Amino acid sequence: MTAIDIGVPRGVPRKRHAPTARRHRRERIFKVVGLLATLVGLVALGALLFDLAYSGLPRLSWDFFLNFPSRRANIAGILSAWVGSLLVILVTGAIGIPLGVAAGIYLEEYARKNLLTNIIEINVSNLAGVPSIIYGLLALGLFVYGFGTGRSIFTAGLTLALLILPIIIVATREAIRAVPDSLREAALGLGATKWQVTRDHVLPAAMPGVLTGVIIGVSRALGETAPLITIGALTFIAFLPTPPITSEPPFISFQWLWDGFTVLPIQAFNWVSRPGDDFHANAAAAGLVLVLLTLGLNGIAIYLRYRLRKKLQW
Repeated sequence: MTAIDIGVPRGVPRKRHAPTARRHRRERIFKVVGLLATLVGLVALGALLFDLAYSGLPRLSWDFFLNFPSRRANIAGILSAWVGSLLVILVTGAIGIPLGVAAGIYLEEYARKNLLTNIIEINVSNLAGVPSIIYGLLALGLFVYGFGTGRSIFTAGLTLALLILPIIIVATREAIRAVPDSLREAALGLGATKWQVTRDHVLPAAMPGVLTGVIIGVSRALGETAPLITIGALTFIAFLPTPPITSEPPFISFQWLWDGFTVLPIQAFNWVSRPGDDFHANAAAAGLVLVLLTLGLNGIAIYLRYRLRKKLQW
């Protein structure tokens, strides 16, 4: 029995202290507001998916995936758009993922904590919130006109790599920061070098969080339109890039890096801007494909994170 209970008859409920009652009431209100905000987002997402599915599902077929865009909506397809999206994301991942992960490892494990490091950290965090059109203007002046890379797949990949770089760096740092120091101390105590500790222990333990950040960054790049329009992506294209495999030595060609391109968001925007319900149905079908690709990438991230966390439990 506590001092508060002394003098209170058995069976008589004690009055809750006024500040405590107010805190509990505010907590309940906050829970209700948070639940309502979550439901608003879910309802909006559900309405969007339903509208896309209702308008776009009848247009989904093999011909829709294998046909080029056309002025006739009934035979128009997204072949050049999904191939262009695939190639642009391939270049984006090949450039952005290694640079982002390496920068995150350096800033968290090797960089000294001084004024310069603090400035870099602040700028990296701020760059994650910069509008994507700014990256398009930067790429137009730096890559297209400065370095002469042209309005090509390579330029688009570089632009989107810059766009997702802060996201991957921040996610990598947070994942590495979550690794217990006892793991590092145990490896160092056994005579491992700093790089061996990072390579063999810290990075594998942080890999679930790193993969989550990578997939989130790639998903964002997959749906970007503004920076690609800025650097000159085509709104109508009826050809595919140069094949990467040739019949002559060395049997591999990189000419496709310098070809013109379009992507799924731009193709959908082109159809939405046209009059006629048939083109709008095509745009809904392209948007549905894009949403399914994004959800698929996030599903892969969740699955990999679950499997790796289950495997790397300490």
